[in-house]
Amino acid sequence: MDVKSALFYLFAAVLLFAAFRVVTARNPVHAALYLVLAFFQASALWLLLKAEFLAITLVLVYVGAVMVLFLFVVMMLDINIDSMRKGFWRHFPLAAGIGTLVALEMAAVLMGGFRITEQPGALSAGAEVSNTKELGKVLYTQYLFPLQAAAVVLLVAIIAAIALTLRERKDSKYIDPSDQIRVKRSERVRLVKVNPSAQQAAPKAAAAEETQA
Repeated sequence: MDVKSALFYLFAAVLLFAAFRVVTARNPVHAALYLVLAFFQASALWLLLKAEFLAITLVLVYVGAVMVLFLFVVMMLDINIDSMRKGFWRHFPLAAGIGTLVALEMAAVLMGGFRITEQPGALSAGAEVSNTKELGKVLYTQYLFPLQAAAVVLLVAIIAAIALTLRERKDSKYIDPSDQIRVKRSERVRLVKVNPSAQQAAPKAAAAEETQA
């Protein structure tokens, strides 16, 4: 067994263990951390397959963004774990059936093998090429329209999420930054002239009210 095969079995074993702990962990925070470990092992497997772009994308997108959001939500929400476990055995037969079906489909695909047919104009296996460069060429030539359509869909989703969550509170003290910028120096401080006689009359009036009380 060479070093590459040993690393593959090591990463695959850790990946299976992490995926199993994601399902069986009682604490949701621990489950999310095990899922981060599973993503790292999957990215290592992608590196062994010389798919550097997919490996770094998996780490940056899922571990760096999605899982951080999951951990933030899980830790901020006070989730009652006991109430979530009440319906476990009730839904277990359905979940076990779906899991068995997925396992049988994966076994059928793996046992059938992967039939790779060489296309005309395809690069040979021994050619020194960059996977990221070739992937970029394919994305921005053959699949340019689907890529732009997916970008527009994501942009519409972001705008819709902002529009749905943006609400003005009536009790909030909001100041328009443009009004703050346009203010003049003379408007920042206002000097009020007070009559000295009025200042002396105020304590006398207060003392008179106290005597009457």
